[in-house]
Amino acid sequence: MKNNQRRLRTRAAVFACIAIVALALDQLTKAWAQSALADGRTVRVIPGVLSFTLVHNPGASLGMGSTMTWLISLLAIAACVALVVLAIRTISMRWTVVFAFAFAGALGNLIDRVAYAEGFLNGKVVDFLNYGWSVGNVADVFLMFAGIAAVLLLLSGEPFSQKDLDEAADEAKTA
Repeated sequence: MKNNQRRLRTRAAVFACIAIVALALDQLTKAWAQSALADGRTVRVIPGVLSFTLVHNPGASLGMGSTMTWLISLLAIAACVALVVLAIRTISMRWTVVFAFAFAGALGNLIDRVAYAEGFLNGKVVDFLNYGWSVGNVADVFLMFAGIAAVLLLLSGEPFSQKDLDEAADEAKTA
C-alpha cells in the first residue's frame, strides 16, 4: 500500500510539474504575442511553413464553433476535470505525462476564454503560430502532442490500470 501511495505521489508531482511548466510556457508566449504582434504585423520564421500572426479566435480548431464559445469553455472545464481524474487513476507514468500535456493545453486555452470574456465564457483564445492553413498557439501544440502520444500508447498496449497490467500478464502466461 505504501508503495502504491509513493507511486501516486510521484505521478502527481510529475503531472503537476509538467502542467505548470507547460501552462507557464503557453501563457508567456501568448503574452509575448499580444505585445509584440499587436500592431498587426506578421513575422516570418520559416518562409512558407511558419510565421507569427496575432489572431483572437472565438472558436475551436480552425475557427469551428465560433458562435458557441461558452460550450467550448464548458467542454474544456469538463476535459480538465476528466484529465486530472484519469491521471490519478492510471498506474502508468507515460499516461500521466500525456494527461499533463493535455491538461495544460486545455487549461491554457480555457484561461484565455475566461480572461478575455465579454460575457459568460465567451472569450477568445490568443493564437499566433501561423502555419499558413491554420493559426494556433503553444497550448494547441501540447494538445496535438498529447493526442498523438495517446494514440501511440494505445497502439503499443501501454497499460492504463492495474487491471490492464494483470490482464496483459495473464495473456503472456497463456501464450
